[in-house]
Amino acid sequence: MEPSFVTNLNHVILYSRNRADETSIQSELLAANRSGLTPPIRIDFITAMKLCLLLLGVLFVTTSTSVPFGAPQKADEYRQLKEATPLPMVLDPAFEFRKTKLLFIGDAPPRARRGGEFTGGNIRDESVGFEPAYRLFGAITDLDRRLRFGHYFDFFWKAKRDAVVSVRLEYRQQNLRGFVQAREVVYPRARGSHKTEFQVVGEDFLNDGRITSWRCLLIENGRIVAEDKSFLWR
Repeated sequence: MEPSFVTNLNHVILYSRNRADETSIQSELLAANRSGLTPPIRIDFITAMKLCLLLLGVLFVTTSTSVPFGAPQKADEYRQLKEATPLPMVLDPAFEFRKTKLLFIGDAPPRARRGGEFTGGNIRDESVGFEPAYRLFGAITDLDRRLRFGHYFDFFWKAKRDAVVSVRLEYRQQNLRGFVQAREVVYPRARGSHKTEFQVVGEDFLNDGRITSWRCLLIENGRIVAEDKSFLWR
């Protein structure tokens, strides 16, 4: 920088101009506040905040209400029905059972023995005992183990569209002859793949005996849209 330029620069005039600009800006803001008007900068900030609050409200409403594009809701707790009411069957290809897994643990559950064999048969595959061991895990006393004896049902099914679906298990037990009992689970929004578990164990099993036949139903609007059943079900 040229020394002559710095020497000839009038700092007093430059400082006076800056002070004048700041004073004029402050005067405009003060006049706007006195007149009840909001400065343009504050107007933009308030508008942006209102827009953010509006977006948050829309997001809260869409996630808290049952809308078709929401995620599938979890099932409600199962309930024991007083009576298995007959329903009309209208099969729908949008609903289907994909797989069914059954497990029975009786009075003498399989226990590992030397050579990998199990009591009650000549099964040598050690993986067969994994599922009973999983169900009995944590049962310390004989009473704890007996309360876990019974039938375990795992139903894998799929719904290709949004619907309120009830999954019902109907079954007959040995000591009750032809009397049909039923348990039901409701899915408020059931689109997608699901796994529904039923257990008839403990006192229900020890008092009423083994299950002789069963069927599982997918129910929509009071109609049976899919069915899976045992060979002996009539």
